[in-house]
Amino acid sequence: MTLPILYTLRQCPYAIRARLGLRLAEQEIDIRDISLTDKPAEMLAITPKGTVPLLVLSNGDYIDESLSIMVWALNQHDPHNLLLADSTHLFTDMINLIARNDCKYIAALEHYKADIRYHNSDSMIYRNLCQSFLDDLELRLNKHRFFMCDHPSLADYAILPFIRQFSHVERQWFRHAPYPKLKAWLEQHYQDPIFSQVMKKKTLWQSGASTPSSYYETV
Repeated sequence: MTLPILYTLRQCPYAIRARLGLRLAEQEIDIRDISLTDKPAEMLAITPKGTVPLLVLSNGDYIDESLSIMVWALNQHDPHNLLLADSTHLFTDMINLIARNDCKYIAALEHYKADIRYHNSDSMIYRNLCQSFLDDLELRLNKHRFFMCDHPSLADYAILPFIRQFSHVERQWFRHAPYPKLKAWLEQHYQDPIFSQVMKKKTLWQSGASTPSSYYETV
């Protein structure tokens, strides 16, 4: 049987969370790290959109949204109950939290990154907008070990790459920022072998290569 194929970019936060979802769901996949400046013809033949992540399923269908890839994978197999199947109330809250991340927070984060890069005076405005979301996450972590409860959920892994990205914008500022719980949460994920596994640097995939590289490994 042909393995599903994931076209991915190592440092893209959307691609990171897609890889996390697939690994946590223990899905065996053919991973193809690419360069956005030299996109493979095979990828563009699937969809001219040309963005990552792109998951091509064994039946030829494809999924080109990172959160949808995570949900698809976990619907196949969810050994850690990341979808919180036993709690309708928590599931609804979790989806709403991810929606806040994917809409308002990421929009503010993109402005914040650009303003810092180009020395724009508006950077404080967008950092403060990001912080309103981080404040909520810190409050949640004061109540339990992870965002929704005392074990990880889809929200933790869907949001993780974007908190990581925020922490890299002004590293010195973030080190002293008033988020002890959030920083501990971030470090806990960094120390998890699964995170190291999905962030492992791989040789860029070349058209015609046939050797699959799977994240379904023992850790």
